[in-house]
Amino acid sequence: MMILYSGTSCPFSQRCRIVLYEKGMDFEIRDIDPREKPDEIAAMNPYNQLPILVERDLTLYESNIINEYIDERFPHPQLMPADPVMRGRARLFLFNFERDLFSHLSDVVNGAPKVAEKARAIIRDNLTQIAPIFNRQKYMLGDEYSMLDVAIAPLLWRLDHLGIQLPKQGTPILKYAERLFARPAFIEALTPVEKAMRK
Repeated sequence: MMILYSGTSCPFSQRCRIVLYEKGMDFEIRDIDPREKPDEIAAMNPYNQLPILVERDLTLYESNIINEYIDERFPHPQLMPADPVMRGRARLFLFNFERDLFSHLSDVVNGAPKVAEKARAIIRDNLTQIAPIFNRQKYMLGDEYSMLDVAIAPLLWRLDHLGIQLPKQGTPILKYAERLFARPAFIEALTPVEKAMRK
């Protein structure tokens, strides 16, 4: 039985919850308030961060690593591309998401006003840059839903909540986001805290 220690408002935990629900397998989610983490979290992850996946004697942290493990362990539906070249590209995309988008989230949330504003602008501009992709295709990699869609969905869900407004050129991203939010696994994976982020 897989146990996911998941932050109730954590975008990285949300990614792992989405994958577990997409797979429709047997698992347990333990909701953790990120502001009041029990001591066991630091014992399982030296960085004292969520999410953490525990299965028998395996303990994993870092959402992309957890999600690739789940995807390999339960291959249906497959979320990473089967082809090694496409899989390499997908991993590079995931890496770029962390660098260009998610690494700025803590500045938006915790930074001084000027720092937060700059971080918002970086996220907004980087999202606007990829918007044209969705004039041509349904998902990040084409017509098939993949791990890239899972990875970016928690950020798109939080845009209003974080005060990030996309310009008109970003409209294709917002339409793409609505497709992601309509998926049953996405809806099931939401915590009450996350639901409250969008009115």
